Formats: sequence, C-alpha cells, structure tokens
Amino acid sequence: MGVLSDNKQAFFDYEILEKFEAGLVLFGWEVKSIKLGRASLRGAFVFFKQVPFLVNASIPAYQASNTPKEDDPTRSRKILLSKKEIAYLTTAVQEKGLTVIPLRLYTKGDKIKIELALAKGKKRFDKRETIKKRDVKREIDRELKRKRG
Repeated sequence: MGVLSDNKQAFFDYEILEKFEAGLVLFGWEVKSIKLGRASLRGAFVFFKQVPFLVNASIPAYQASNTPKEDDPTRSRKILLSKKEIAYLTTAVQEKGLTVIPLRLYTKGDKIKIELALAKGKKRFDKRETIKKRDVKREIDRELKRKRG
C-alpha cells in the first residue's frame, strides 16, 4: 500500500475523530498523474449533494499535450462509499457541525483509494498548543541525538 499524496495540513487544522476508506471516480490520465505523485489534497474537502464529492483537490494533467481542453485540475470528483457510510457522514456533518476532509491518496492493489476523516476544526489556541508540543519534541530529539553522538 503506497501513499501517493498526503494532506499534512489537515492534521494541524483539524482534530481527527474517525477515518474512512473510499474509492474515487477518476479518468485514466488522472490515475497516471496521481501515480506520479502530482496530486495535492491541500485545501480539499468533501461536499455532499446526493452522493459525496471531493472538491478542490488538484490533480494536474499527466501530459499537457494529450489532455482534453475542457479538463479542470480542480474539478469535483465523485467519492464511492456505502449507503450506510454516506448516511452516517451526512448526519454528522449536518447535525454535529463536523466536516469531512481527505487525508491521503494511496494504492490498494490496482485501485486508488482515498482516506477520509470525520473531523472537527481546531481553534487558534489549539493550534498554538500543537506548535508548542512539536517544538518541545524537536528539542528533546536534538538533545538525545547530541548526547548519543
């Protein structure tokens, strides 16, 4: 299972409550582009109409010369989930004020899968706390490395 694209910003901006695995409806040139590692999930989110759609994820053309002229790298892409999962996520989004965000794109066999998360947005002070924890951990690691070396 190779990770093709990560959304590292999501872990900073959101508190992850629950994760889901889903399929994604893609064109052939989009699959090739994703497998080359060109996809970006930064700023992407999931929007629910009748079915869920991945919005604002950027998947640029595999080959600019062979891509159809009407291709939009940030077009909405249909997400494939079971009916139970769709019902659960839509009620969580509508009633609890949560959001669904993509965390990563990866391969599973020949298929490209997307990992979605039911998340709650962090407040500004939560983000500062995360930065402090990361800085403290970095300092501890430096000291340990210096003492070993």
